[in-house]
Amino acid sequence: MKKTVLNQVHHQAGARMVEFGGWEMPVQYSGVIAEHLAVRKAAGLFDVSHMGEIEVSGPQAFDFLQHATINDVAALADNQVQYTALCYPSGGVVDDLTLYRFAADNYLLCVNAANIDKDFTWLQKLLAESDFSELTLLNRSSEYAQLALQGPLAEKILAELTESDLAAIKYYWFVEGTVAGISTLISRTGYTGEDGFELYCPAADGVELWQALMSAGEPFGLVPTGLGARDTLRLEKAYALYGHEITADILPLEARLGWITKLKKGDFVGSQALLRAKQTGLTRKLIGLQLTEPGVPREHYPVFCAGREVGYVTSGTMSPCLKKGIALALVEAAVADAEQPLQIGIRKRQVAAERVALPFV
Repeated sequence: MKKTVLNQVHHQAGARMVEFGGWEMPVQYSGVIAEHLAVRKAAGLFDVSHMGEIEVSGPQAFDFLQHATINDVAALADNQVQYTALCYPSGGVVDDLTLYRFAADNYLLCVNAANIDKDFTWLQKLLAESDFSELTLLNRSSEYAQLALQGPLAEKILAELTESDLAAIKYYWFVEGTVAGISTLISRTGYTGEDGFELYCPAADGVELWQALMSAGEPFGLVPTGLGARDTLRLEKAYALYGHEITADILPLEARLGWITKLKKGDFVGSQALLRAKQTGLTRKLIGLQLTEPGVPREHYPVFCAGREVGYVTSGTMSPCLKKGIALALVEAAVADAEQPLQIGIRKRQVAAERVALPFV
């Protein structure tokens, strides 16, 4: 089982640890609901060092990434970040990721932990099948610790430890600076729907950075936050999670990710399949559902319309903010666009649910 350099810190803080995707990770400290609400009202600090980092560099880096990813890399300036995905020729998703542009010939991909090896192998395969000879791919995942400082007070907390002009960093942009004297990539990004930063530093400095942030954040109500709250936070904002809303069998167009699927940029891996799907019409769509009766929807629970199963829940939870059951569900396109009542199968009951606009919060 792989462990991040911060695991001893988490154990000392009383974190409940679980194994996921070969990693031992903190799920909660004081409790998912308390941590969730702290991020919405003040700030939370996540250890996301299990995420992977892949460097793509060389004179053909731009052309290669334009071919490999579904968003338009040409839209990026230096020090800008882009949410994008890798797709198979079938249009299904290899992984979703954030793409950091340092220069026209130097990029960093932040990928999901469980997919690091798969993504790197996939990129190597694309490289081997192409004419991109002036290119270097490096899996640098073991070199980084990554912390996510999220919440409305995140900027005030981080300002205590850095001379970088945080107010000048726009959403989905980054700078290279120092935090608590540690060389850090400061990125105004996150997975909670709140303002905040993702901080990349050398793995050996991860513990020191964590402790400095927790100390600076104590007067502001900063709490250590686990992956349980990270999941409920992202679900309230209807953010996709690999393995749930997007998989090798789910098209990004079906998962409400048409906004990052740039079919007009030219040919890329998966573009022909995605273009065909758009032209012929999607057969499935992702929608938001909120229970109107007591219950908690969970992944894979069936969705019914007029007694017929028409889809399934991709992610569901009891919303800490709304105090109601919420779910993302992949359902038949005709049902998604209709007004007929829907139900979610919870154990032996069919619980009434209403379509709601996304995000939930």
